[in-house]
Amino acid sequence: MGGEDEKVVEQKEMEISLKDLSKKLEEFAQARDWERYHSPRNLLLAMVGEVGELSEIFQWRGEVGKGLPNWEESDKEHLGEELSDVLLYLIRLADICGIDLGDAATKKIVKNAVKYPPKAF
Repeated sequence: MGGEDEKVVEQKEMEISLKDLSKKLEEFAQARDWERYHSPRNLLLAMVGEVGELSEIFQWRGEVGKGLPNWEESDKEHLGEELSDVLLYLIRLADICGIDLGDAATKKIVKNAVKYPPKAF
């Protein structure tokens, strides 16, 4: 096993924060001089396109319940790629708009917990 393979294994084992992803995306865009294309509108439209690609995966499969029990590994890999595309555009959009996505999501969970309390049994 060589250096690159070890890095991939290490990366799979480490947890990454939204802030880490945001920094990686910023560096990626800067290295390619893509920041000029990353307006909120452009990022949103790109993300919507990726949501469309994600939707295509489920379009003809119907409901399979929880999880993906009958999916091939290649199908799951493709799903992971499309989910990642949506997530990465969302993180970049939040960053460009000055939104701390982790903080906003945490506050939204708390707000939803108050709005939709668990039912008493």
